[in-house]
Amino acid sequence: MSLKRKEERVLTFKRGIHPNEQKQYTENVPINYFLPAVGSEIIFPLVMHLGAPCKPLVEKGQKVLLGEKIADSDAFVCAPIHSSVSGIVKDIRPHLTVVGTIVNSIIVENDGELKEHESIKKRDSYDDLSGEEIVKIIREGGIVGLGGAGFPTHVKLSPPPDKKIDTVIINGCECEPYLTTDNRVMIEESSRIITGLKIILKVIQGARGVIAVEDNKPEAIESLRKACDGLSDIKVVVVKTKYPQGCEKQLVTAITGREVPSGGIPIDVGCIVNNVDTVIAIQRTVFRGRPLMRKVVTLTGGAIKNPGNYKVRIGTKLNDLVELAGGFKSNPEKIVVGGPMMGVAIFDTDVPIVKTTSGVLFLTEEEAHIPPERNCIRCGSCVEHCPTGLIPTELNADILKEDGEAFVQHNGLDCIECGSCSYICPAKRRLAQAIRTIRRVELAKQKNKGK
Repeated sequence: MSLKRKEERVLTFKRGIHPNEQKQYTENVPINYFLPAVGSEIIFPLVMHLGAPCKPLVEKGQKVLLGEKIADSDAFVCAPIHSSVSGIVKDIRPHLTVVGTIVNSIIVENDGELKEHESIKKRDSYDDLSGEEIVKIIREGGIVGLGGAGFPTHVKLSPPPDKKIDTVIINGCECEPYLTTDNRVMIEESSRIITGLKIILKVIQGARGVIAVEDNKPEAIESLRKACDGLSDIKVVVVKTKYPQGCEKQLVTAITGREVPSGGIPIDVGCIVNNVDTVIAIQRTVFRGRPLMRKVVTLTGGAIKNPGNYKVRIGTKLNDLVELAGGFKSNPEKIVVGGPMMGVAIFDTDVPIVKTTSGVLFLTEEEAHIPPERNCIRCGSCVEHCPTGLIPTELNADILKEDGEAFVQHNGLDCIECGSCSYICPAKRRLAQAIRTIRRVELAKQKNKGK
């Protein structure tokens, strides 16, 4: 009897919060496909991932084909960029990105022909490929983490020899409010997820595969369980719907009971974590020879006319995607790229969809309203709910004193910037924003010291 209760237990981590999910706009809307119009500009920023930026491999006026590699770098922590359309390189110049930075970008004028590059070759099986060959294919496919972080996938799948990996976790939690792309791909492309995970398990020999899905996604759970029925080394695990369940460290703890150490990453406790859409991208690259050229994006919020999930070509302008969704039914008070907890507010929709764009929220005045900030009342709610076990009030005091050294000593660099402290604070202190700003500064200092 006790064994049965243990099997049925819904896994989770300590602390966390329960924000209003707001997924009703799009969770039941099938993925729509969108091709950019002939003559439209497709913009490829040379920074779409964590790590070294890419350098152009093409010149202005050059003809490029669908799937052709147009930018790359010799750095290990880097992922190449491929053209998602065929057309002419119109320009290479700085352009605004979805996170508000201005980045050197390759501008391609879409000719609408979608003529494929000769490098795109289908494969019937991966049985004859070694783990090293698969990792090389993934690297050449430009695959990065599609859950939002954008860490190059080939690096994740190349752990140091002294790091024994026994668990590969596929993250299907999608705990951010409003976003539903992962839910839809789990429902609609579950067999591809299983195949992609099998490919990863060939690279990470001897590991088990675990697909983690929050319990508010019953249709996705059922679809995945059917797809992996009969497989002994892959299982679907239900985790509690709680934010930020989808963050790597919290998910590792929920699945394995292991704690990722301060300053550490999942491989330090024998785990690798990948997003469900990243796994689909692996399957497409290995079997169809197609590099990462598309992204499923949630367009949602009370101000957009037709909320939904759209599969779009990387580099597509957000302006064009908004037009596809019917435009606005009211002027958005705020536009947020990503989820409302960890996303970034933008001031201009003349920006391209990139590899890490998971969603765009078009919020009404009511949805975007944030009460005025008041003095801390010492209630301890931020401490009680911080998923990393930090003391946000202490970190905020360090920030107000402009004491970066104390911030680091109080483990401020372990903050995952989830925003739980700001959300739960009854005084609506801008804790997460302040911590995020100083954390960037201190991380930059450490990086410069290491040079």
